[in-house]
Amino acid sequence: MRACGVELKGNDAIICIMTKENNLYDIPHTRVQKIHLDDAGDAEQMQKFQFTFAKLMEDYQVTDVLIKGRALKGKFSGGPVGFKLEAAIQLISELQVNILSASFIKKELTKSQIDIDFRDTGLKQYQEQAFETVFSYLESL
Repeated sequence: MRACGVELKGNDAIICIMTKENNLYDIPHTRVQKIHLDDAGDAEQMQKFQFTFAKLMEDYQVTDVLIKGRALKGKFSGGPVGFKLEAAIQLISELQVNILSASFIKKELTKSQIDIDFRDTGLKQYQEQAFETVFSYLESL
């Protein structure tokens, strides 16, 4: 199974693609680590973002996308642009999109028998949340 973890931060969708086969994990090198949206108010820019994301998932043969959930209100709530990015990703018909709560991610990471040091993954530091999102999902299967 090939899945993609996504953290939405500001105008960026930070991604981490991971595969799991026979209980072996692999993180393929991807051409981009995040997709940026310039102007969330421009419909053409939103379509471009959606097309770019869909094309990236198609190129890497990703079937499942897992978005790290954000609070709807309160101190740590997500911004309006993040929710637009989330909707754009959810509306890609070729993908199975799930939103994972922070509590689910934390529970699965705690339950996991595999201890991976993030520094050994070769990913950028800003990809850590996307990595934890996809890893926790694959561990839960």
